[in-house]
Amino acid sequence: MKRIGILSDTHCYIHPKTWDFFADCDQIWHAGDFGNIETAKKLASIKPLYGVFGNIDGTDIRNHFPEYNVFDVEQKKVLITHIGGTPSRYDPRAKKLIETEKPDIFVCGHSHICRVQFDNKNKLMYINPGAAGKYGFHTKITLIRFVIDGNDMREMEILELDK
Repeated sequence: MKRIGILSDTHCYIHPKTWDFFADCDQIWHAGDFGNIETAKKLASIKPLYGVFGNIDGTDIRNHFPEYNVFDVEQKKVLITHIGGTPSRYDPRAKKLIETEKPDIFVCGHSHICRVQFDNKNKLMYINPGAAGKYGFHTKITLIRFVIDGNDMREMEILELDK
């Protein structure tokens, strides 16, 4: 069993309540737009960090994180990329990755809109954690955590904070 914390679009900012919300997590997944390497290092200092670079990230992040990341957790295959679209309108590159990799869980960021949905067509759980930073058009900071136990996903929680 693994407890997972997910965030995206931190843009150099980590809300103080992030640490408590992710305290029991075994891994943190970041769907891009860290903002700087210090943000990534802070997150990686508390839990193993899986991430991807986003469109605002410079070479410091791009040298440490790929454009997309595919890995297994328990019995689930995970695909993370920054610009992914939505199940009804995936970004063309994300759509190709989904078709090729066939993940059970697809995580993306970029939109600053928190959304969790099962994609029946591709048989995957779509997760966009929204934006965890202060910058952007979003009105709330959002973070997600959940449990993967073998092939089971459960206890999905969204934390919503004022900017």
